Amino acid sequence: MKPNDLRNKLSGVIAFPVTPFKSDLSLDLDGLRKNLRLLLKQPVCAVVAAAGTGELYSLSMTEHAQVVQATVEEVAGKVPVLAATGFNYPIAMELAQASAKAGVSGILAFPPYYPQPDDQGLVDYYTAIADATPLGMIIYSRDWLNPSPGLVEKLAGIKSLIAWKDGQGDIRRYQLVMSRLGDRFHWIGGAGDDLVPGYYSMGIRTYTSSIANVAPRLSLELHQLASNGHSEALEKLMKDLVLPLYALRAKRKGYEVSVMKSMMDQMGQTGGRVRPPLVDVRAEDMDAVTTLVNNYKSWA
Repeated sequence: MKPNDLRNKLSGVIAFPVTPFKSDLSLDLDGLRKNLRLLLKQPVCAVVAAAGTGELYSLSMTEHAQVVQATVEEVAGKVPVLAATGFNYPIAMELAQASAKAGVSGILAFPPYYPQPDDQGLVDYYTAIADATPLGMIIYSRDWLNPSPGLVEKLAGIKSLIAWKDGQGDIRRYQLVMSRLGDRFHWIGGAGDDLVPGYYSMGIRTYTSSIANVAPRLSLELHQLASNGHSEALEKLMKDLVLPLYALRAKRKGYEVSVMKSMMDQMGQTGGRVRPPLVDVRAEDMDAVTTLVNNYKSWA
Protein backbone atom coordinates (compact mmCIF):
# COMPACT_ATOMS: atom_id res chain seq x y z
CA MET A 1 0.00 0.00 0.00
CA LYS A 2 1.34 3.41 -0.94
CA PRO A 3 1.87 5.85 1.95
CA ASN A 4 -0.89 8.26 0.89
CA ASP A 5 -3.32 5.39 0.33
CA LEU A 6 -2.67 4.24 3.89
CA ARG A 7 -3.14 7.76 5.22
CA ASN A 8 -6.53 8.02 3.54
CA LYS A 9 -7.73 4.86 5.26
CA LEU A 10 -6.86 5.96 8.80
CA SER A 11 -10.16 7.40 9.95
CA GLY A 12 -11.95 6.03 13.00
CA VAL A 13 -10.75 3.37 15.42
CA ILE A 14 -7.33 1.74 15.12
CA ALA A 15 -7.20 -1.50 17.12
CA PHE A 16 -4.15 -2.51 19.14
CA PRO A 17 -4.55 -6.24 19.85
CA VAL A 18 -2.80 -7.83 22.80
CA THR A 19 -0.26 -10.55 22.19
CA PRO A 20 -1.53 -13.57 24.14
CA PHE A 21 0.91 -15.66 26.16
CA LYS A 22 0.27 -19.07 27.67
CA SER A 23 0.75 -19.92 31.35
CA ASP A 24 4.43 -20.71 30.68
CA LEU A 25 4.77 -17.32 28.93
CA SER A 26 5.18 -18.87 25.49
CA LEU A 27 3.48 -17.25 22.52
CA ASP A 28 -0.16 -18.20 21.89
CA LEU A 29 -0.67 -17.63 18.17
CA ASP A 30 -3.90 -19.63 18.07
CA GLY A 31 -5.30 -17.32 20.72
CA LEU A 32 -4.17 -14.27 18.75
CA ARG A 33 -5.91 -15.53 15.63
CA LYS A 34 -9.11 -16.23 17.58
CA ASN A 35 -9.09 -12.71 19.00
CA LEU A 36 -8.52 -11.16 15.60
CA ARG A 37 -11.44 -13.03 14.04
CA LEU A 38 -13.75 -11.63 16.71
CA LEU A 39 -12.31 -8.10 16.42
CA LEU A 40 -12.73 -8.01 12.65
CA LYS A 41 -16.47 -8.45 12.94
CA GLN A 42 -16.49 -4.72 13.70
CA PRO A 43 -15.43 -1.97 11.23
CA VAL A 44 -12.17 -0.81 12.77
CA CYS A 45 -10.06 1.15 10.29
CA ALA A 46 -6.72 -0.57 10.95
CA VAL A 47 -4.96 -3.12 13.16
CA VAL A 48 -1.48 -2.74 14.66
CA ALA A 49 0.54 -5.89 15.30
CA ALA A 50 2.93 -6.18 18.24
CA ALA A 51 2.70 -2.61 19.47
CA GLY A 52 2.53 -1.28 23.05
CA THR A 53 -0.56 -3.20 24.11
CA GLY A 54 0.88 -6.10 22.09
CA GLU A 55 4.03 -6.08 24.28
CA LEU A 56 6.50 -5.30 21.51
CA TYR A 57 9.21 -4.80 24.11
CA SER A 58 8.93 -8.41 25.37
CA LEU A 59 9.05 -10.21 22.01
CA SER A 60 12.04 -11.77 20.33
CA MET A 61 12.59 -10.89 16.68
CA THR A 62 11.34 -14.35 15.70
CA GLU A 63 8.20 -13.92 17.80
CA HIS A 64 7.63 -10.46 16.37
CA ALA A 65 7.70 -11.95 12.87
CA GLN A 66 5.27 -14.67 13.92
CA VAL A 67 2.81 -12.18 15.41
CA VAL A 68 2.98 -9.96 12.33
CA GLN A 69 2.53 -12.89 9.96
CA ALA A 70 -0.44 -14.29 11.87
CA THR A 71 -2.06 -10.84 11.96
CA VAL A 72 -1.59 -10.27 8.23
CA GLU A 73 -3.05 -13.70 7.47
CA GLU A 74 -6.10 -13.27 9.69
CA VAL A 75 -6.86 -9.72 8.57
CA ALA A 76 -6.52 -10.90 4.97
CA GLY A 77 -6.67 -7.43 3.46
CA LYS A 78 -9.91 -6.35 5.16
CA VAL A 79 -8.16 -3.35 6.72
CA PRO A 80 -4.56 -2.12 6.77
CA VAL A 81 -2.16 -3.85 9.14
CA LEU A 82 0.65 -1.85 10.67
CA ALA A 83 3.65 -3.37 12.43
CA ALA A 84 5.47 -1.76 15.33
CA THR A 85 9.23 -1.38 15.40
CA GLY A 86 11.82 0.34 17.56
CA PHE A 87 14.60 -0.42 20.06
CA ASN A 88 17.64 0.77 18.07
CA TYR A 89 18.96 1.60 14.61
CA PRO A 90 19.63 -1.91 13.18
CA ILE A 91 16.82 -3.76 14.95
CA ALA A 92 14.23 -1.15 13.98
CA MET A 93 15.20 -1.45 10.32
CA GLU A 94 15.25 -5.26 10.40
CA LEU A 95 11.82 -5.48 12.02
CA ALA A 96 10.41 -2.99 9.52
CA GLN A 97 11.86 -4.88 6.55
CA ALA A 98 10.66 -8.27 7.80
CA SER A 99 7.19 -6.84 8.39
CA ALA A 100 7.09 -5.35 4.91
CA LYS A 101 7.96 -8.75 3.44
CA ALA A 102 5.12 -10.27 5.49
CA GLY A 103 2.68 -7.93 3.78
CA VAL A 104 1.91 -5.13 6.25
CA SER A 105 0.57 -1.82 4.99
CA GLY A 106 2.65 0.50 7.17
CA ILE A 107 5.12 0.89 10.02
CA LEU A 108 4.58 2.33 13.51
CA ALA A 109 7.92 3.59 14.78
CA PHE A 110 8.60 3.63 18.53
CA PRO A 111 11.29 5.82 20.12
CA PRO A 112 14.81 4.38 20.38
CA TYR A 113 15.93 2.95 23.70
CA TYR A 114 18.44 5.79 24.23
CA PRO A 115 16.58 8.62 26.01
CA GLN A 116 16.87 12.32 25.21
CA PRO A 117 19.27 12.13 22.25
CA ASP A 118 20.29 15.07 20.10
CA ASP A 119 17.54 16.18 17.71
CA GLN A 120 19.64 15.27 14.67
CA GLY A 121 20.15 11.79 16.06
CA LEU A 122 16.39 11.34 16.25
CA VAL A 123 15.93 12.59 12.70
CA ASP A 124 18.59 10.13 11.52
CA TYR A 125 16.98 7.26 13.47
CA TYR A 126 13.50 7.79 12.04
CA THR A 127 14.87 8.47 8.55
CA ALA A 128 16.65 5.11 8.63
CA ILE A 129 13.43 3.30 9.56
CA ALA A 130 11.50 5.11 6.85
CA ASP A 131 14.14 4.34 4.23
CA ALA A 132 14.14 0.65 5.15
CA THR A 133 10.81 0.07 3.37
CA PRO A 134 8.64 1.81 0.76
CA LEU A 135 5.72 1.83 3.23
CA GLY A 136 4.10 4.74 4.99
CA MET A 137 5.36 5.34 8.54
CA ILE A 138 3.76 6.73 11.69
CA ILE A 139 5.82 8.05 14.59
CA TYR A 140 4.55 7.12 18.04
CA SER A 141 5.37 9.88 20.52
CA ARG A 142 5.50 8.08 23.88
CA ASP A 143 7.59 7.52 27.02
CA TRP A 144 10.41 10.10 26.99
CA LEU A 145 9.69 11.28 23.43
CA ASN A 146 7.55 14.42 23.67
CA PRO A 147 9.15 16.57 20.96
CA SER A 148 8.86 20.28 20.43
CA PRO A 149 7.00 21.61 17.39
CA GLY A 150 10.38 22.51 15.94
CA LEU A 151 11.65 18.93 16.10
CA VAL A 152 8.42 17.58 14.61
CA GLU A 153 8.87 20.06 11.78
CA LYS A 154 12.35 18.65 11.13
CA LEU A 155 10.93 15.11 11.11
CA ALA A 156 8.32 16.26 8.59
CA GLY A 157 11.11 16.21 6.02
CA ILE A 158 10.77 12.39 5.95
CA LYS A 159 8.57 11.94 2.88
CA SER A 160 7.01 8.60 3.85
CA LEU A 161 6.10 9.86 7.35
CA ILE A 162 2.33 10.19 6.98
CA ALA A 163 0.94 10.43 10.50
CA TRP A 164 1.73 11.28 14.11
CA LYS A 165 0.39 9.27 17.04
CA ASP A 166 0.37 11.04 20.38
CA GLY A 167 1.02 8.79 23.36
CA GLN A 168 1.62 11.52 25.93
CA GLY A 169 -1.83 12.96 26.51
CA ASP A 170 -0.17 16.38 26.64
CA ILE A 171 -2.97 18.27 24.93
CA ARG A 172 -1.22 21.63 25.20
CA ARG A 173 1.93 20.34 23.46
CA TYR A 174 -0.07 18.42 20.87
CA GLN A 175 -2.07 21.53 19.96
CA LEU A 176 1.14 23.46 19.40
CA VAL A 177 2.53 20.70 17.18
CA MET A 178 -0.67 20.46 15.16
CA SER A 179 -0.83 24.22 14.73
CA ARG A 180 2.78 24.31 13.51
CA LEU A 181 2.45 21.42 11.01
CA GLY A 182 -1.17 21.82 9.85
CA ASP A 183 -2.24 19.10 7.46
CA ARG A 184 1.29 17.77 6.85
CA PHE A 185 0.39 14.76 9.02
CA HIS A 186 -2.69 12.76 9.80
CA TRP A 187 -3.13 13.30 13.54
CA ILE A 188 -3.94 10.33 15.79
CA GLY A 189 -4.99 10.29 19.44
CA GLY A 190 -3.02 7.52 21.05
CA ALA A 191 -2.74 7.97 24.81
CA GLY A 192 -5.98 6.17 25.68
CA ASP A 193 -9.71 5.83 25.15
CA ASP A 194 -10.19 8.08 28.16
CA LEU A 195 -8.80 11.03 26.18
CA VAL A 196 -11.21 10.70 23.24
CA PRO A 197 -13.26 13.78 24.24
CA GLY A 198 -10.11 15.89 24.51
CA TYR A 199 -8.58 14.67 21.26
CA TYR A 200 -11.78 15.06 19.28
CA SER A 201 -12.34 18.57 20.60
CA MET A 202 -9.07 19.41 18.79
CA GLY A 203 -10.39 18.12 15.48
CA ILE A 204 -8.78 14.67 15.61
CA ARG A 205 -10.95 11.92 14.16
CA THR A 206 -8.77 8.85 14.58
CA TYR A 207 -7.68 7.17 17.77
CA THR A 208 -5.98 3.97 18.89
CA SER A 209 -8.12 1.90 21.21
CA SER A 210 -7.18 -0.62 23.87
CA ILE A 211 -10.87 -1.09 24.61
CA ALA A 212 -11.22 -2.59 21.12
CA ASN A 213 -9.67 -5.73 22.61
CA VAL A 214 -12.73 -6.35 24.75
CA ALA A 215 -15.51 -4.18 23.31
CA PRO A 216 -14.82 -2.85 19.82
CA ARG A 217 -18.42 -1.70 19.46
CA LEU A 218 -17.84 0.63 22.40
CA SER A 219 -14.68 2.01 20.77
CA LEU A 220 -16.64 2.74 17.62
CA GLU A 221 -19.44 4.37 19.59
CA LEU A 222 -16.97 6.63 21.37
CA HIS A 223 -15.58 7.65 17.99
CA GLN A 224 -19.02 8.36 16.57
CA LEU A 225 -20.31 10.31 19.56
CA ALA A 226 -17.13 12.36 19.95
CA SER A 227 -17.13 13.14 16.22
CA ASN A 228 -20.52 14.76 16.70
CA GLY A 229 -19.36 16.90 19.62
CA HIS A 230 -19.78 16.67 23.38
CA SER A 231 -23.00 15.03 24.45
CA GLU A 232 -24.66 13.51 27.49
CA ALA A 233 -24.40 10.09 25.84
CA LEU A 234 -20.61 10.44 25.47
CA GLU A 235 -20.27 11.75 29.00
CA LYS A 236 -22.24 8.80 30.36
CA LEU A 237 -20.11 6.21 28.55
CA MET A 238 -16.96 7.88 29.81
CA LYS A 239 -18.22 7.97 33.39
CA ASP A 240 -19.78 4.51 33.50
CA LEU A 241 -17.31 2.48 31.44
CA VAL A 242 -14.14 4.18 30.28
CA LEU A 243 -12.94 6.05 33.35
CA PRO A 244 -13.44 3.10 35.77
CA LEU A 245 -11.34 0.94 33.45
CA TYR A 246 -8.56 3.49 33.22
CA ALA A 247 -8.61 4.00 36.98
CA LEU A 248 -7.88 0.30 37.50
CA ARG A 249 -5.26 0.32 34.74
CA ALA A 250 -3.48 3.13 36.58
CA LYS A 251 -3.36 1.26 39.89
CA ARG A 252 -0.08 -0.53 39.11
CA LYS A 253 2.53 -0.23 36.39
CA GLY A 254 1.84 -2.90 33.80
CA TYR A 255 -1.88 -3.03 34.51
CA GLU A 256 -2.52 -1.11 31.29
CA VAL A 257 -1.98 -4.46 29.55
CA SER A 258 -2.69 -7.10 32.19
CA VAL A 259 -6.12 -5.68 33.08
CA MET A 260 -7.12 -5.88 29.41
CA LYS A 261 -5.90 -9.47 29.22
CA SER A 262 -7.76 -10.46 32.39
CA MET A 263 -10.96 -8.94 31.03
CA MET A 264 -10.49 -10.83 27.77
CA ASP A 265 -10.05 -14.13 29.60
CA GLN A 266 -13.27 -13.59 31.54
CA MET A 267 -15.12 -12.64 28.36
CA GLY A 268 -14.19 -15.83 26.52
CA GLN A 269 -11.30 -14.45 24.49
CA THR A 270 -7.62 -15.24 24.90
CA GLY A 271 -5.67 -12.78 27.01
CA GLY A 272 -3.28 -14.87 29.03
CA ARG A 273 -0.38 -13.65 31.08
CA VAL A 274 1.97 -10.72 30.58
CA ARG A 275 5.73 -11.06 30.45
CA PRO A 276 8.07 -9.34 32.89
CA PRO A 277 8.66 -6.55 33.57
CA LEU A 278 4.86 -6.20 33.38
CA VAL A 279 2.86 -7.83 36.16
CA ASP A 280 -0.28 -9.93 36.05
CA VAL A 281 -3.38 -8.68 37.83
CA ARG A 282 -3.16 -9.50 41.53
CA ALA A 283 -5.77 -11.61 43.26
CA GLU A 284 -7.07 -8.69 45.32
CA ASP A 285 -7.89 -6.78 42.12
CA MET A 286 -9.76 -9.55 40.33
CA ASP A 287 -13.14 -8.53 41.76
CA ALA A 288 -12.67 -5.12 40.18
CA VAL A 289 -11.90 -6.80 36.86
CA THR A 290 -15.07 -8.90 37.14
CA THR A 291 -17.14 -5.78 37.81
CA LEU A 292 -15.73 -4.19 34.66
CA VAL A 293 -16.46 -7.32 32.64
CA ASN A 294 -20.08 -7.37 33.78
CA ASN A 295 -20.47 -3.78 32.62
CA TYR A 296 -18.70 -4.35 29.31
CA LYS A 297 -20.37 -7.59 28.21
CA SER A 298 -23.20 -5.89 26.37
CA TRP A 299 -20.66 -4.03 24.23
CA ALA A 300 -18.51 -7.03 23.27
